[in-house]
This record gives sequence, structure tokens and C-alpha cells, in this order.
Amino acid sequence: MRVLQITNSLHTGGTEKLLVDSIPIFRQRGIDVDLLLLNGDETPFYKQLKDKNITIYNFTKGDIKKIYNPFLIFRIIPYLKKYNIIQVHLFPVLYWVALAKFLSMSKVKLVFTEHSTNNRRINQKRIWRFFDKLIYGEYDRIISITSDVDANIKKHLSARNNKFQVINNGINLSQYSNTLDTNKNGKNNIITLIQVAGFRLEKDQATVIRALKYLSRNICLLLVGDGITRSKCEQLTNEFRLLDRVSFLGIRADIPQLLKSSDIAIISSNWEGFGLTAVEGMAVCKPVVASDVPGLREVVGGAGILFEKGNEKDLAEKIMLLLSNQELYNKVSYACFERAKQYDINIMIDKYIELYKKILDI
Repeated sequence: MRVLQITNSLHTGGTEKLLVDSIPIFRQRGIDVDLLLLNGDETPFYKQLKDKNITIYNFTKGDIKKIYNPFLIFRIIPYLKKYNIIQVHLFPVLYWVALAKFLSMSKVKLVFTEHSTNNRRINQKRIWRFFDKLIYGEYDRIISITSDVDANIKKHLSARNNKFQVINNGINLSQYSNTLDTNKNGKNNIITLIQVAGFRLEKDQATVIRALKYLSRNICLLLVGDGITRSKCEQLTNEFRLLDRVSFLGIRADIPQLLKSSDIAIISSNWEGFGLTAVEGMAVCKPVVASDVPGLREVVGGAGILFEKGNEKDLAEKIMLLLSNQELYNKVSYACFERAKQYDINIMIDKYIELYKKILDI
């Protein structure tokens, strides 16, 4: 069985992290999986896969906007002949691969993984619904990463058929649960909050920064990641005179260690499909405090603590509730760790292999 995963790039994000973690495991399980990128910038994720001798094809480098060039459709067509299954992630790859299959009349099986509850096409449903119905119609399966995502895309397409399936994302649990806390002895009464997320429109680091105004000065924040909204968050930190309490760490490879050495993992988002970093925080046995939005609500609710989206006062209150009650802190930490076990990457891969075999009638 030959499977080609196609996505926009290996810049930082939950989808990209999922591919980096899962492709080597698929190969260990006997599935011949390669990767095609519309943008092949050599990011840390890119280098991780290259170091594991994963075959990576790419069309462009540099300007990420080039991924929207429709002529990429014709560059995709030759790859449809080489694989049994093409699994697609994100827009505009969603459109380019579907159109490539239509124009070439290929019989290759297509799988699309829906990663978000929110995008411009869904928000502008009157304009996009007709085109989306045609495009999604080219796919043999539409996989949603949570039931919230599944319900949302079905509503958008006005569809109820057996093409749809929910397969939760997963992480390499041992990579996180076996991580040692390398920083506890030198904290000097400092409480550390951490958010690991790209600085993108769907993320809401600004609310976490504003929450610091309502928290004691020994509570500091680590922000891990990079992206287009980082400069605005840095300006906000300066305006609130929080430069000594907020650290912008950029892109890091030591995420498990950073999470383990922090006290509370924050996932503040405007919208979310799944929230992979929420599971990562839970897997190191830390309490997770997350925005009460679809996706995160499903993954975190009932284990971690949810706060009202964009409400820094509510976030600050939930943080202080944990820090002022050690019994509650321990209870939430344990519940989070138990919840993380549901999202073992091997469970996800088992379900995808079963899906591939079913599609191919193996």
C-alpha cells in the first residue's frame, strides 16, 4: 500500500506536528507513506522528517503565497498515478488535489482530513457552499478530528452520508509522560504559565497576556511559537509593562521539557479543531486551562478547566483557583493525564490503517 500525504508546508502548527509524528510510525507499521508539500521551506519539522529518511517532494520555496497558484493542479496530477491513496490536509490543497483528480480522471482514492471548525469558506457559506460541495464530492472519505468538526462540516455541506468519519488526532504519549522536570529546583517561587501555539488568527495569546494584569507578579508566562500576530502580542506586552513577566521563546524543539517544567498549560484560542497542544499539556500531567470553544471543549472539558473565550478576568480567576487549592490542582492534573491516554497516536494510526484497507477493499 502506497500513501501520499499532501499539505501546504511544514511550518509550525498542529497539522504539521501530526504529520511529523505519524509518518515514521506508519512506515514502521508497513505502510509506504511519502509527503508532498506545496511549500518546501526547510523548517525544523521538515528537517526532522528528512533526518528520518522520509521522502519529501515539494513544489516551491520562499513565498508561502505561492501555494495559492492554481497551476499547481497540473504539477499534482503525475503523483496521482504513483499512489493507492492520497490523504490531503488544509486549504488550498483541498481544492488543488480534487481538481487534479477530476481533470486527470484518476481512479486514486482521496481522503481529506478536516482540521478546523472555522474557516473563511464556512463563514461565507452562501458563496462557497456550492463550490465546496463539488470539491468534497471528489473525496472518498472526509475525516474530522473531533465530533465538533464533523458536525460543523456536515452542516456546511448539508450532507449526511457514509463518507464522513471521526478520527481523533494523537500524540506520542511516552515522549511526554516520561519527560523529566528540569527546572523545578531553580524556580525561586516563580509560577510559570505556558502556551504553545503559532501566532495566528485562530490563536489568542493576547488574552493570556492581559490576564497577567490580574495575577500576582510572581506569575510569569512563556509563549512558544511564531507567526503573524507575534509582533502585536509583543507590543501589548510592552504597553502593559509586562516585559519582565512574558517570554517569547519562538519555535522550540524541547516542547515536552518546557511543558513539564511549567505549572499550568494554557490553550487560549478564538477557534480550534482539536488542540494538539492541549493533549501535550495533559500528557505531562499538568492542569490545562483552555478556551471554551468547539474542539477544545470536547478534548479538555471534564478533565481540564475551561474559561470564556477572550475573557482575561475569567482566565485569571481559573488560574488562581488552581494555584490556591493544591488538592484541586492535583485532581485536575491527574484527570488531564488520564484524558491524554485517549489520544495515543497509535490509536489514531490503527484507525487510519483500518480506513485505508476498507477504502481499497483489502
